[in-house]
Parts: sequence; structure tokens; C-alpha cells
Amino acid sequence: MNLTVYQVDAFAEKIFEGNPAAVIPLQDEWLSNDTMQKLALENNLSETAFFIKKDNCFHIRWFTPEAEVDLCGHATLATSHVMFEHLKLAADGICFHSRSGKLSVRKEGDLLVLNFPASEVEAKYVPTGLKTAFGIHPQECFKGREDLMLVFKNENEIANLEPDFTQMLEATSRGIICTAPSEKYDFVSRFFAPSVGINEDPVTGSAHTMLIPYWANKLNKSTLYARQISKRGGELHCKHLGDRVEIGGKAVTYLVGNINV
Repeated sequence: MNLTVYQVDAFAEKIFEGNPAAVIPLQDEWLSNDTMQKLALENNLSETAFFIKKDNCFHIRWFTPEAEVDLCGHATLATSHVMFEHLKLAADGICFHSRSGKLSVRKEGDLLVLNFPASEVEAKYVPTGLKTAFGIHPQECFKGREDLMLVFKNENEIANLEPDFTQMLEATSRGIICTAPSEKYDFVSRFFAPSVGINEDPVTGSAHTMLIPYWANKLNKSTLYARQISKRGGELHCKHLGDRVEIGGKAVTYLVGNINV
């Protein structure tokens, strides 16, 4: 079997920025779960997205090198970029069906805008294992749909975090979001997910389903401008819509190749 693979830098203005994702279009049937997991491991990126067209709709799935996940923002952005730019989809918007329900992506100028379900934000005590996992104690802790979110004092604290990934594995969550207010942006963040094989993710769209409701309420504004300050970094144009959020960003193609399975 010959498959085309696209590697796209999502939430990026140019290559070598943002978050790289692999995108593998399929025909009208999924490959076996084992094969898709092996392909994701072979790609060795934080996410590999697969999609099929079924009943006039697109269905999407995402795999880290170690596991299938319920929601991924940057790989959905990358998939939409492939569909618009390489497969020449003649539409201004795309509707996806996923393990997290219906998702949509639309063109807005030079941005691709994701429309995702918002995550709940529930205050809780900082888990014992996370109190010292970053070398500095967070001010607040919140639980979302899949992740924990730790709030710190300022951007400098986020930039200088020194995470202990072993301690992070004690948290019963997919990942740990660390965030703080910023002078240039409304907020900044970093995202760590060693439990699914990703020590630090460069730019994490799904984490912003929790970040956006929190900061919209905190700053009393619905439109927000954010940056994930990983080594690669990426900027996100955000909007809070109640039970949904919008996350806008750009994407660029790094490579197009063939896989022989």
C-alpha cells in the first residue's frame, strides 16, 4: 500500500516554527489501529492525523507515537491546510467528525480558524507530585476535560520552568498546562504531556480549549491573543464563544512524501 504523507508546521509563519504534524489522507476506510499507531511511531512527531471521507463528511483521528488521543488542535489545523492547499478542496470551511464530536475549520483571511468544544475549568488543589515538579510553586490549579492547568505569576516564570517529567507522570491527566499573563500577549503557556510520550509540545491547540475560557473570564474579554513559548513557539488568535472556542493560526508545508506499507 502506498500512502502520501504531508508534514506541516502548524501555528507557524514559516517552517521550523510552530508544531509539526504528519497528515496521512486515507480513502474510505481506516487502516487498522495497529498500523496507524505504528505509522505515528515511525513519524515520531507529537501527532499524526488520519482522515477519511464518509457519507459526505470528513472523519479525523489523531495518534501520538504512543497512543490515540481524543482531540488535537495543531494536527487538525495541519490537516485543513493539506486539504485546502494540496488537495484543493473547493470550500471555505471543513466539518470534521471526531472522538470529541463535531469540529469545524474555516478560512479567515490568511488564518485557519478551528471551532472546538470548550473545556470546563474547575479549581482544585495542586496535586502533591506537581508542587515541586517545576522548581516553583504555582499560584492556582485547575482541572479541565483532559488536562491540569497551573497558573503562575508572569511570563518570565513560564519561560524559566525546569520541569521534572518523572514527577509529572504522577498526575492523572493527559497533560499539564502552565500559563501566566503577558505584557505583549493576553497570556502565554507551555504544555507538557510525558504520559502520552510528549515531554513538551511546541504549540497545543487542544490545551487552549481550557486556556481560552479561563483567561476570557479572568481578563473579562472574549477575543484574546496568545503565544505558546516553547523553543519553536507559536501564536494563536483566540475567541471565547461560551461552550465553544475559536483558535486561529497559520500553517506551512515542510515536506510531501510517500509511505510504502
